[in-house]
Amino acid sequence: MASSPKPNSKPECWRTEVGDAVAVLNIPGALKRARTFDIDVSLLVRVPEDNAEAWHALTLEIDGKQQWHRSIASHCPGQTDGLDYHCRVVLEAGPALRIRAVAGTRGSVVQRLQIEAREDL
Repeated sequence: MASSPKPNSKPECWRTEVGDAVAVLNIPGALKRARTFDIDVSLLVRVPEDNAEAWHALTLEIDGKQQWHRSIASHCPGQTDGLDYHCRVVLEAGPALRIRAVAGTRGSVVQRLQIEAREDL
């Protein structure tokens, strides 16, 4: 049976942010306890003035398996648009966790791709 965190322990928070099409977040394993993480992935793109054909997409992989994917037309010509995704992952005692977000675009340009994992105590 995994032990629970100490009452005064601070929740873990892991984060990565890139201005690129691929972001990877590796969370090391904890040998003595299971952990639950709230995962938030956010993609922000710059939309061209002439956005008739522009689109953007976001794919989330957890430990090499696709968790979620969405592709949408980019709106807000000359401004920004984006996609966000939230999920919860239980990480058993021992193994590490690898989270990979991949952005796809046509016409729009990736400004920021961010992954954040906050432990829920």
